[in-house]
Amino acid sequence: MHKPPKRTISVYDSLRQAIIEQALKPGTKLPEDSIGETFGVSRTIVRNALVRLDAEGLVDIRPNRGASVAQPTIEEANDIFDMRQCLEREVMRRLCGMDTRPIVKALKAHLAEEQNALGKDGTRSIRLAGEFHILLAELTGSPILASYVNEIVSRCSLILARFAQVHSAECGVEEHAEIIAAIAAGDAEGAMGQMHSHLHGVQDRALLNPEDERAENVADILSRYRLKEAG
Repeated sequence: MHKPPKRTISVYDSLRQAIIEQALKPGTKLPEDSIGETFGVSRTIVRNALVRLDAEGLVDIRPNRGASVAQPTIEEANDIFDMRQCLEREVMRRLCGMDTRPIVKALKAHLAEEQNALGKDGTRSIRLAGEFHILLAELTGSPILASYVNEIVSRCSLILARFAQVHSAECGVEEHAEIIAAIAAGDAEGAMGQMHSHLHGVQDRALLNPEDERAENVADILSRYRLKEAG
């Protein structure tokens, strides 16, 4: 399988992180020339990164209109959350049938990072919340399941960026702790129930927020991600 050039991967990673952390909001235009200048790469490299993000449902590319951050509809949002429930139910079932000790150790270490980020770094809290679910899937040992969960969690971040009302990340951390406790007990039904409730809570918070924030320049946003990459 052909591996994308390193510079394409770098631009892709930065754009993807900016979308997932909700720095780049749904509907934001993604001009190839501006992004290329920000990262010091050609428009071809930017286009390749955008095409990859388009395939993942995070970016929309339209002929003669260019690329923009995808804007999921309410119907699409509900469908994605339904699919996520199915996937993460399977994750819980598999984890509870395994040796849960190393699983719980890894999850508690991640939870500590989430707790440390509370009230300090909003974008990091958003990213860590999604990565908790990706870690759960990775711990099943199934690359296919992990790949599906990774993609759907990313798309849920986009949904929350468009529709969610502002809320404290603290409730999510508490719910993650309850999920870990159920896994530690090897209680598959309990773990699936906790996950179901948690995802419903996330979905319920995805309500239309009528307040439009002032748009920030794309180059200014992405310059911060280039600095992260350099660091």
